[in-house]
Amino acid sequence: MFYRGSYGDVGDGREIFPKRQRLIDQSPSFYGTSSGSSFMYNPPGYSYIGQPPPFPVVRLRGLPFDCTEADIADFFRGLDIVDVLFVRKNSKFTGEAFCVLAYPLQIDFALQRNRQNIGRRYVEVFRSTRQEYYKAITNEVSDLRGGSPHRSVSRAKSFDDGKDSAEHTGVLRLRGLPFSAGKDDIVDFFKDFELSVDLVHITSNSEGRRTGEAFVEFASAEDSKAAMAKDRMTLGNRYIELFPSSHEELEAAVSRGR
Repeated sequence: MFYRGSYGDVGDGREIFPKRQRLIDQSPSFYGTSSGSSFMYNPPGYSYIGQPPPFPVVRLRGLPFDCTEADIADFFRGLDIVDVLFVRKNSKFTGEAFCVLAYPLQIDFALQRNRQNIGRRYVEVFRSTRQEYYKAITNEVSDLRGGSPHRSVSRAKSFDDGKDSAEHTGVLRLRGLPFSAGKDDIVDFFKDFELSVDLVHITSNSEGRRTGEAFVEFASAEDSKAAMAKDRMTLGNRYIELFPSSHEELEAAVSRGR
């Protein structure tokens, strides 16, 4: 099962415009037609007569303040997660989040998790709407950018420029991996380069949960620079962000998961 979206870390805002904007731009075809006659993600035997299905999003309240996307995936184990948006105000996590699911049918299953625990806290799960989810994205962008969503476009571009000018050491960091992706999947993602699974390092947190990140060691700095052409290409139903890294950062990340 592939999950989409690694949005627990929104501090730099890199993922908001390329990733969530794609979800928003694709939503008419991703979740159905305006006429309600055809829906790509309607499960067999489950249909809506005369109206489009609801946008498959729920809202969570009472989350631990150290909650991660991996915690949300574990909480909704068995459901297909498209996106997790942690709600922040003045850059501080509010304990709330939106979770977009792949199928409208899964909303009812998600609601069954209401008042179940993450860690020592029980979490409330509510129905939500496309409008509430999009409004939360807009508020987050505005909050991160000092009140002006338009400023985030140039800010995001500056991150891309930084990638282009960064020094390459032969190591790349991958962010936004499906939780189910294995080393073989990453080797296949970089199939134009000579890699072995021994050169792929999927990171985990101190509890052994995957972080959605990995490090890949290439044969040379030239190869890692050339591999940046794969930045924001898809693996499964998610697309991956790539960043120049170093062996020191790799070792530090791997050691945190031991």
